This record gives sequence, C-alpha cells and structure tokens, in this order.
Amino acid sequence: MRPPTIRDVADRAGVSKSLVSLVLRGSDQVRPEKRDAVLRAVRELGYRPNAAARSLSEQRTRTVGVLLNDLRNPWFVDMLDGLNSLLHANGLHMLLADARLNRRTGQDPAGPFLDLRVDGLVVVGTLPDPAALEAVAERIPVVVAGAREPVPSGVDVVAGDDEKGARLVAEHLIGLGHRRIAHIAGYGAVGELRRRSFEATMREHGLADEAVVEPSDMTEEGGYRTTVRLLSRADRPTAVFAVNDIAAVGALSAAEELGLRVPRDLSIVGYDNTSIARLRHVWLTTVDNTSHEVGRRAAHCLLERFEGAGGRGRVQLAAPSLEIRGSTAPPLTD
Repeated sequence: MRPPTIRDVADRAGVSKSLVSLVLRGSDQVRPEKRDAVLRAVRELGYRPNAAARSLSEQRTRTVGVLLNDLRNPWFVDMLDGLNSLLHANGLHMLLADARLNRRTGQDPAGPFLDLRVDGLVVVGTLPDPAALEAVAERIPVVVAGAREPVPSGVDVVAGDDEKGARLVAEHLIGLGHRRIAHIAGYGAVGELRRRSFEATMREHGLADEAVVEPSDMTEEGGYRTTVRLLSRADRPTAVFAVNDIAAVGALSAAEELGLRVPRDLSIVGYDNTSIARLRHVWLTTVDNTSHEVGRRAAHCLLERFEGAGGRGRVQLAAPSLEIRGSTAPPLTD
C-alpha cells in the first residue's frame, strides 16, 4: 500500500491541502475544530510529513548538527540534554557526529553536516583546529560549547568559568588545611585556564612552592598513571585536584591500589560534576560546571542567530559551583 499523502489527510478531514499545511506548521491562524479534524485524520491515517519536500519549500531542514570532540566524555551527556530540550521545543532535531572518529579517517568534521544542509552547527568541546570553522561559519550559524579556544568572528562561545571553578577547588582544599596540593592538568584552552587559576590561587596563599602540576591526557588511565607518579614522591601531596571527573576516577583507583584511603589519607577533587561523580561508591567532590545550562545557552544563541541576530560572536560564561561530597577532608596531622 502507498503511504498516505497530504491530499489524503485533507480529504479525510474535509479541508484544503493548504489548511493541513498550516496545522502541521503549528500556525495559530486555524480554528480549533479544523485543527482537531486535521490532527485526527493524521493519527487515523498514520501520515508523516515529507521532510525533504518541506525542506525545499521552507529552505530549512529543521536540523542542527552537533559535532562532539569525544563521545566518551560523560560531561557531554548533560550538556546535550540541555541543548536538545530547547532545540526540540522549537521544532529542531539534532544530528550527532564524533569529531575524533572523523579526524582518524581524515574526513572534514563539518563536511557531512554541510552536505545534509543543516540549519546550524554546535561544536562541543576542544577541537584541534578552530580556524577550520571559519568556512562553515560563513554559510551557517555556528556556536561553540564547552571550549575556550579562539574562534572566527561571528561564532558564539558558551562555556563554564574555568578560572573561577579551579579557584573554588584550590580554596576549598587550602581551607581544609592542605598545603601540598597536586593538580592533574589537562590540555587545550580549558586545561590551561584551570591550571593557571590553580597556580595563581596557590601563589596568593603563599603556597607556590607546595603546588605540583602534572600533565595528563584527561582520561581515566591518564589520571591513574599520573596519580601513581605523584604518590611515589617523597613529599607526596595530601590532596589531588584532577582536571575532570574521569581523571579523578583514575586517581581514586591509584590511591586504593597503593593502600591509601580517601579522604582520610588523600583528598581528591574532580571537575564537571558528571553522573560518575554522583555514584554512591564514588561520591566525588567536584566542580559543577553547569553542563545543562551551557547546553541551553548554546541552543538559545543558535536560535537567536536563526532569527537574524548578526554581529560579532559573544562569549558567555556560566558560573560554576563546588559540590562537596565524600572525597575531601582535612589532612592527617603528623
């Protein structure tokens, strides 16, 4: 059997094709009884609008491309929830792609989205070459979420305030009485901002000589290996601040393997307040980087661009907060 058409819906509802189109577009220029008749016919017939035809007539696909730096990062899940909730409320649908996989295959990360004629693009996380966005931004609105690298003019940036978040961690640990504090650092502009803020806060408290910074790749394995090195030092730290929750989980594993109890023997703090940090057996003190709010703000920026807002790109920073749980405590006294 052939699928039902808009003509079938119009015949069943006893209205014109143009009125059916108005109802399907959500127009408020249709009388309630006519709207109900059309929607009832749609349900009874199982009609689904032809998205391709509608895209041609409206010059829009009602899709938004979302390019993720790394699908494995749980912070992106909450961010995507915030992003999608507002996009969906405005009749838009997300198409996801993994930039890490595209890089591996040598494919242009944004190319497939342009081929699919998406209405806009949200880039999530740190990308190796933000300048590559310039050609894309000349064709469609682009918003960067959760990264702080320089972007082309006209591209909006929405992220957490990484400097403030790192300061919250350092001041919390110092307030508990810790002096030898290590930071498992990350990469990219976000990692650099968190590291610099940690070091500046330690300096302000006269603890520059007690601060230790070790680079990592921001993975669980990287957090584990870095923590093993830190805890093998003669002057091992009494507290560790990891660049994200995933690295902090690796730090927890290293402490357990070396026979140290958290937080009695070692305090550990993460960053991002992901679902991992909220697991009862982890219960990690961490920075809430307002991922859901970052997603909503990114969607709002994109919607404003769709409505014709022009001008230079804006940078919006969401204020973080510290979630104190069970992985931090005052250091043991000698």
